[in-house]
Amino acid sequence: MPRTRGRAPTGGRAGALSREMIVGAAVELLDEHGERGLTFRLLAKALNTGPGALYWYVSNKDELVALAADQVLGDALAADPRPQDGAVPGLRALAVAVFDALVRHPWAASHVNAPATLENALRLLDRIGTLVVGTRVPPERHFAVSTAISYYVTGVSAQIVAPHTDLDAATSRDAFLLHTAERWSELDPADHPFLVRAAKDLRDHDDRDQFITGLDMLLGGLSTTADPPPPA
Repeated sequence: MPRTRGRAPTGGRAGALSREMIVGAAVELLDEHGERGLTFRLLAKALNTGPGALYWYVSNKDELVALAADQVLGDALAADPRPQDGAVPGLRALAVAVFDALVRHPWAASHVNAPATLENALRLLDRIGTLVVGTRVPPERHFAVSTAISYYVTGVSAQIVAPHTDLDAATSRDAFLLHTAERWSELDPADHPFLVRAAKDLRDHDDRDQFITGLDMLLGGLSTTADPPPPA
């Protein structure tokens, strides 16, 4: 809801503003300029209003970016096809839809975090939990399993998508991976045997495949959670 302060903003298009309009414009500017390039002055210019009018709806840039990231998450939820062939395929499709949305808006990846508090983050966790209830996981494990899946979707997406966005805007994903792979290949193989061998894989890997590989391992474990082994 818009903030209730002493008086409504006046001048320019402020009277026509809404939080939804501001957040939508912020998403477009974040896509174009990144988080570092977003300013209230630039946003006000895009909306043909004054910067002061924006503070009627959002307190600061941190709140604005969080709301913009939550809108990206909402768009992913709206795009999820909700397959009807079972809970596990539904969880997989939902997770991939969220990952793909964050790849399209990489600045948002580090801001879509658990615990869920904003509207669409709450909707994501609720949808995950509803799907988990449809599996054979026992009720006492629903919370643990649902939150574990939620943490994977948001946390691993951030780990995969976000790192190179913190560098200079001119640094591409490929350049970031090449630099990191070179660093791995220079390590002492006696101390880091796996990393030295994996340097080429890091440089050439596909992020989406990496995400789905871990996701399938996690979802494959639902049967184990549903039917735990007998005690020794």
